[in-house]
Amino acid sequence: MIIKERRVSRDIRHRRLRRYVRGSASRPRLAVFRSLNHIYAQLVDDDAGRTLLAVDSRNEAFRAQHTTGGNVVAAKAVGELLAQKAKAAGIERVVFDRGGYKYHGRVKALADAARAGGLVF
Repeated sequence: MIIKERRVSRDIRHRRLRRYVRGSASRPRLAVFRSLNHIYAQLVDDDAGRTLLAVDSRNEAFRAQHTTGGNVVAAKAVGELLAQKAKAAGIERVVFDRGGYKYHGRVKALADAARAGGLVF
């Protein structure tokens, strides 16, 4: 019996995306990762190879307001937190990397909230 790993197809899509999506210091890459229980977003400078800013549904600022991190409401809150921190760090323009996920549901909610918070992509 052949068993297909769940993550293989997402990894293929993500590698295909990363051929074109590249972050820099002036316009970092907004990388999204989602698990069943949490959602993570980070701004990455690919030229220097470092993370400039990271927000997820596990930190104290998020946990003070929300009980769960695996739904659309949580993704919106993470997108808003990311936009606030990015604005404070002087970052306004980013390149969106959906991480091989479909642009739907939690990924779309995070992106829309980040745009509403003032990030341009």
